[in-house]
Amino acid sequence: MSKKARKRGAEVGVGEVLAQEEGAPESQSAAEPEAPAEASYYFLPDAEPLDVDERELHDLMKWWRHGRATRTIWQALSDGYVTVFVVVMLAAMVTNVVIHAQGSMAGCDTTACLTGRLLLPSATVFACYALSLAVGRLFGPVLASAAEGSWLMDAPISRHYLLRGRLVWPLLGSFLIGGLVTALVAALSGLDWLDVGILGAAAGVGAAALMAYAAAEQSSERTLSLKLLQNLSALLAVAILLVVVSIATGWLPVGVVALSPISFALGALAVGMAVLFAVSLRLALRRLDDIRRARLLSGGSLVSGMQGAMFALDFGLIRDILVDRQAIEKGHVRPTRGRGVGLAALVWRDVERLVRNPKPFVGLVLSLVVPYAADALGIVQLKSFVSALALMAVMVPFLGSLRVLTRTGGLARTMPFKTASIRTASMAVPGVLALLWALAAAPAFVGIAGPEESWELGMVSAFCTAAAGLFGGCRWVTAKKVDYAVPMMATQAGAMPPTLIFNIFRGFDVVAVVTAPLILQAGPVWSLGLAFGAFIVVRGTFNLDELKAESEAAQRELQAAKAQAPVQKKKVPRPGAR
Repeated sequence: MSKKARKRGAEVGVGEVLAQEEGAPESQSAAEPEAPAEASYYFLPDAEPLDVDERELHDLMKWWRHGRATRTIWQALSDGYVTVFVVVMLAAMVTNVVIHAQGSMAGCDTTACLTGRLLLPSATVFACYALSLAVGRLFGPVLASAAEGSWLMDAPISRHYLLRGRLVWPLLGSFLIGGLVTALVAALSGLDWLDVGILGAAAGVGAAALMAYAAAEQSSERTLSLKLLQNLSALLAVAILLVVVSIATGWLPVGVVALSPISFALGALAVGMAVLFAVSLRLALRRLDDIRRARLLSGGSLVSGMQGAMFALDFGLIRDILVDRQAIEKGHVRPTRGRGVGLAALVWRDVERLVRNPKPFVGLVLSLVVPYAADALGIVQLKSFVSALALMAVMVPFLGSLRVLTRTGGLARTMPFKTASIRTASMAVPGVLALLWALAAAPAFVGIAGPEESWELGMVSAFCTAAAGLFGGCRWVTAKKVDYAVPMMATQAGAMPPTLIFNIFRGFDVVAVVTAPLILQAGPVWSLGLAFGAFIVVRGTFNLDELKAESEAAQRELQAAKAQAPVQKKKVPRPGAR
């Protein structure tokens, strides 16, 4: 039915219009009852669906979005100028650092040093592969928002044209991030520009190829091959780092790794990844129509939730979203009975959680490579800081109960313990793991290539580094929510609470403070004192909210006791009475 006919139907009646369109005589249309004059609705007849062009629909969506811009052209030009200025300034800084690194690495002429300089960017290549597969398997990589899934994905149209533009940004992002990061590491290692180009191409093209392969597997929702490739890439990166450490310590002979075959293998890897990229991209484009709507919306909802957390700079909330997604994929677990009484029950629950989910142990073991690699590469001064940062990152999964009891105040108040006692019990199992990590990493702080410090100082430095990583992870986990009720601070991005900025540095500040004496070579005794102070702060010994609540409760009890006490009347003698 045309628009003109619909308008006429609303005015003179639907039956008459339908009769005129179908060629029926006027006598039959007059015999049918007419619609009331006050009626403003009518029922549309069954009509054939119109053919929809995906290109026109896509152009309509683009016009609708661009026609509702919230900024003027001068604001856009101002933001563009600031962006260009920041990019140029950062590029100049990075170029200056790279030039100084190239000059400082000129004295590295031994075979062992050259091998370590080439193997470190090679490990970065495989690390970029693992990161690309992890991101692709987590988000999609092709995704759609909930609004698009509610009306656009149900339409009888082909999804190929609508979704192929969504595939461009993941491929471009993986190529740029993988290539630039690897090229930067290679340039800082002092390699020549030909090797830097080969390593950057191998990392960028390989990351884009694996992202395209993840998109091709998204339609069938197969993740086994992606997990295998991700684990294989991570293992190769760790294996290369172990080779670097072994050569620096003399455990492996220098001639076991040749430089020319490594460069040739990396070039061949880049060519092979280019072929894989072409094949995977063709398969991904052909399978875009087969992707289920639920699979598209799951990635879109995950991105939306993480964007909301990023606005508040709450990285702990981002991890909570990812943990919740993993729990949903896993489904359910078999419940187990707890043991112990009091705080021992909380400790036992952490032990059961480790037995149920031993995956975080992999990261804890891999973090041991960091101090040994730092010692092998000669980064002696920053060895404690880098190792503590790695330990802080892998300690976060072990602090799940501390996170729950900190962010869920109602659950903590149901337990007859103070906040400091609950936090101490939640840090018991991670503290034992940090102690074991310190014992295993102690040789790296003593010196694996040659004794740099005595065993006593090396052990104390290892314990201080482990304490910095543990307490840094505890502070990162126990970060409070942003309080928007406090007075705001005026910034270029709008009104912002002051505590929002400090959320970025939570955890890192503890690591920097505890490891500062080790970096400045002031002695590990100062680090032990700072670590004890960090423990007091993280434990919540002087919790102001709890002290205020206890003071208010004491005042209420005092007032109730005064109200229940019998009132003693005081007899006043009459005037003049003796």
